[in-house]
Amino acid sequence: MTLQWTFVAFFLYAEIAVNLILCLPFISAKRWRSVFNWSIWNWLTPYWNKAFLAMIIILLILFLDALREVTKYSASGPMMDAKLHPNLFDHLHMKLFRAQRNLYISGFSLFLWLILRRVVTLLNQVAGASESSASMQALAETASQAAKKYQEGNLVLRQALLDEEKVSAANKELVKTEAVRLEGELKAAQDAVRKSQAEVEAMKKQSKGLAKEYDRLLSEHQQLQNPQGSAADKKDQ
Repeated sequence: MTLQWTFVAFFLYAEIAVNLILCLPFISAKRWRSVFNWSIWNWLTPYWNKAFLAMIIILLILFLDALREVTKYSASGPMMDAKLHPNLFDHLHMKLFRAQRNLYISGFSLFLWLILRRVVTLLNQVAGASESSASMQALAETASQAAKKYQEGNLVLRQALLDEEKVSAANKELVKTEAVRLEGELKAAQDAVRKSQAEVEAMKKQSKGLAKEYDRLLSEHQQLQNPQGSAADKKDQ
């Protein structure tokens, strides 16, 4: 195996190992995201896209070269000539086997390189989604607690309004009872006033009658005294 294909083979083994490690179930996406946020990756970020594209181009060139080799050694012309020479037939089959091996190695390396990029992207997205869901869950819990407090406050306010309505109804009933009582007392007072006024009028009429009777008795008394006075004057003469 030549040097470039040895490098591609080791690169394939490394891709398989990295993909298996990234797919381990007991390592969470948040842990991988914290690993991806290391300062060394931030330093390599400007070169990452260029290295990724360069590796794709290299693997694609090697894949096309291996495909060309497979097509070359799979053609019917060389195989027909090889049947006439047994050593050449074995040599062509060895070349075809190597070409197919290189084709598989380069093809799987290119495929796993794309898969590796996608797996890293999905891990970052899953970690971001889990953080977003955690924050949304915290917001939902906060909103639920706020709604619960609002509902409790609403119940307290409603109970206070019901109590106030009950107190208001009791006050209205008390005011109504007091008004009825005061109205009865006012009516009794008015009746007492009318009775007093009637008694005053009767006393006025009675006093007027007594005054007339007194005047009459006084005039009669004077009349009785006047004859007695005139008789005494006559005796003196």
